[in-house]
Amino acid sequence: MILGTLGFVFEVHEEETSDGLVLQVRTRDPGRLIGREGHTLEDLQFLVNRLSHSSEEVAQRVVVDVEGYRTNQRRELVSRLGRIAQRVRQTGEPIRLEPMNSFDRRIVHNVFQDDRDVEAVSPPGESRLKRMTVQLRNRPRAEGANVSATRVSDTGA
Repeated sequence: MILGTLGFVFEVHEEETSDGLVLQVRTRDPGRLIGREGHTLEDLQFLVNRLSHSSEEVAQRVVVDVEGYRTNQRRELVSRLGRIAQRVRQTGEPIRLEPMNSFDRRIVHNVFQDDRDVEAVSPPGESRLKRMTVQLRNRPRAEGANVSATRVSDTGA
């Protein structure tokens, strides 16, 4: 793996999940692999998936996690989305989220998939980072117009 070439001492454990293959990386220096706000980890996962898809016709999705970082981030995101949904229910106003990668957007969609009152809407386009909108269901789709510019910080809703 590329990590050995870069001087990392690591172990990788593979797990099959409903989301695809998860590579759990254990290392003595997780901060270097995770990077600021997870950007290095995101880039590593992107690279692994690009390599996987280029070598196999039907490649499964690969999630790369370092020392449980993604697991913790997912837990925090789901908790924050609960607070955001409650605010949308109370006010009726849509809330735009911070720009997210496809991994996080998938989590958001899964959280609201069975919610009767609230839905998450992704803007169209091929951009790697997109700002989703959380809004009441049965409301006209948000295309950027009439969407509250409320930004939700990482500290809560």
